[in-house]
Amino acid sequence: MITGLLIGLAIGAIIGGIGMVVIAQVRGNSQLSRSKREAAQTISDAERQAASIVKEGQTQVREREVELRAKMEAEGREMRKEIAAQERRIQTKEETVDKRAEQLDRSALELTAQERELLKREKQLEKEGEKLAGIILQQTQKLEDISGLTADQARRELFITLENEVKRDCALQLKRTEDELKEQAEKKARWIIGEAITRCASDHVAETTVSVVNLPNDEMKGRIIGREGRNIRALENATGINVIIDDTPEAVILSGFDPIRRQVARITLERLIQDGRIHPARIEEMVEKVNEEMATTIRERGEAACLEADVHGLHPEIVKLLGRLSFRTSYGQNVLQHSLEVCHLSGLMAAELGVNVAIAKRAGLIHDMGKALTHEVEGSHAVLGHDIAKRHGEKDIVANAVGAHHNEMPMESVEAILVQAADAMSASRPGARSESMQNYIKRLEQLEQIADQFEGVEKSYAIQAGREIRMAVNPDRISDAEAATLARDVARKVEQEMTYPGQIRVTVVRETRAVEMAK
Repeated sequence: MITGLLIGLAIGAIIGGIGMVVIAQVRGNSQLSRSKREAAQTISDAERQAASIVKEGQTQVREREVELRAKMEAEGREMRKEIAAQERRIQTKEETVDKRAEQLDRSALELTAQERELLKREKQLEKEGEKLAGIILQQTQKLEDISGLTADQARRELFITLENEVKRDCALQLKRTEDELKEQAEKKARWIIGEAITRCASDHVAETTVSVVNLPNDEMKGRIIGREGRNIRALENATGINVIIDDTPEAVILSGFDPIRRQVARITLERLIQDGRIHPARIEEMVEKVNEEMATTIRERGEAACLEADVHGLHPEIVKLLGRLSFRTSYGQNVLQHSLEVCHLSGLMAAELGVNVAIAKRAGLIHDMGKALTHEVEGSHAVLGHDIAKRHGEKDIVANAVGAHHNEMPMESVEAILVQAADAMSASRPGARSESMQNYIKRLEQLEQIADQFEGVEKSYAIQAGREIRMAVNPDRISDAEAATLARDVARKVEQEMTYPGQIRVTVVRETRAVEMAK
């Protein structure tokens, strides 16, 4: 179409040129030659212009054709790729469907085969059951023919025979029991004497949970508190003891239910006051040093108690537990002194009754050693003591006397009764029993046990008379955000498992320290 237009334009130009020539001829012959030359020139220019226009149009047409052809080829390639991808997807789906169909066919065949096999086995079992029933019937008939008795008659005869045998066995058993009772008459009499002794005892008083540290002057209270309370917080966190600083002149009160912790805090504070250097680092250093000294003191006191009681060969761990009892009171009575009294009383009564004095004294000395662990391990102190004695090689008779002195397991010897009686006699002297302090101690122990159950808690302390539980956590395992969650979880656990008046504050202490040595 473009080529035709260009040719038309060229023809129009040529006709215009010819018209101009004709006009020039009309005007005059004088200008004829010139007009011919101009016409010829014009025609030549028109032809060149037409040829240029035609060539340009042909060039544009070829370029457009190339462009369209390239576009169509690109679209064709994209369509072929898409078609190939769709073909591959369809082929994959067809293969998957074929595989599933084959699996279903195989499963159907297997089920059919199993069903046929089950039917076959069922028929075989039915045949075998019928066969067995017939055999049983035949055997029963043969037995009846041989014995001359029916099945009911044979059953009655069998019952009569068994009844006679049982009567004979019972008579023999009664005879053996009678002989054993005669042999144990003397031992039984000793048991009766021991039971009578237990009726002459009663129980007694209350214990203290505070210690008082005297100060040289009231100005020392400010130094103990420290800037913004950092010293008193460090002391409480390191020892687990509540430090009470009030209007009491020249005195600080240490409150806590664990007597060993309270003793450590008291010695630490007295030495800090004497030394004069009171700051968190010095407090922690002093607490660690006093703990080491306390371990030595505990061992020495345990060894001294064994020497005084004339009881030797105890395991070192049991000796340490005895030493810890020197810092423990039970209803106002020092537990180690009480254990020594029980040891002596048990030995005296055992000598009077003619039983083993060494066993009675040994069991009497260690009967309350479980109390050294009741702040740390859940359970009755008598049962704990029994388990410790068994674990550290004590004889069964000694372990039983320890575990049975509060009737939490059956007594297996006269020595066990003597230990129980001696325990009641030693405990009866101070006065009337008061359970309130014991329940208070148990509540504080339960608070610490609940806190220790959670992961990341390194130490926990019940302070403020049980109105606060303070937990020191590992900063590498518990983040700041997790510390808030831990406090909430512990509070919920306390609400679920404990009954108490008022409120209990749950405090999580998370401290990160960076230490480097300058060389």
